[in-house]
Amino acid sequence: MRWQRTHEPVADRGSAKPSPSAPAVRSRGDGTRREPPRGLRPEPRCTRPARLAAPPGSRDSRAVPRAALVQLRLAKEDFAFAAAHFTLFPDTAAERLHGHNYRVRVELAAAELDGLGFLVPVAPVKARVRAICATLDERILIPEKSRLLELRQEADAVQVSLGGRTYRFPKSEVSLLPLPNVTIEALAKYVWGELAPSLSASPVRRLRVEVEETSGQSAAYEADLG
Repeated sequence: MRWQRTHEPVADRGSAKPSPSAPAVRSRGDGTRREPPRGLRPEPRCTRPARLAAPPGSRDSRAVPRAALVQLRLAKEDFAFAAAHFTLFPDTAAERLHGHNYRVRVELAAAELDGLGFLVPVAPVKARVRAICATLDERILIPEKSRLLELRQEADAVQVSLGGRTYRFPKSEVSLLPLPNVTIEALAKYVWGELAPSLSASPVRRLRVEVEETSGQSAAYEADLG
């Protein structure tokens, strides 16, 4: 152990080491013992901080490497739809009926490319995305599973009531969606669900769908394909 100051010679290699819990007692040449000066204390040892354990049930990201995937991003100009909606809020309030020019972006991921260097034939994928957008384009989007709305379907119309507001839309201009609310988050998940079945026989392992309602405001849904 090292002292803060001392004029004593260094002990022989074979001599006993001082205890870390108390100052060492040194021997004089005449056989008497020499105590260390009062007030001196051994310097504290520097110990390495203990590594924090991961929370129970969590994974150490360094121990489980993520598999390498090739990604293909599709964001064509015509992956779009113009639609009207109103967002519902927990206090039974709702936005006024208004519209957006929505944009859709798709990302596909797979572990390997085919012999020609393709991840997947893109023509069928693009055709399917355009078909999904066409079912929503120039429509009034109504959340069919909302508990806040009262829906009444007639032969040629759909009546929607919320509080003191009632709308009656031509049936051909309405898209009843299996959603609790028409938000970009819910739309991203809806489009994902409509696109995923067409990729079930492909090598695509992961699918991400992003829906943008205005510049700088979008939501995405991403999940593995079964």
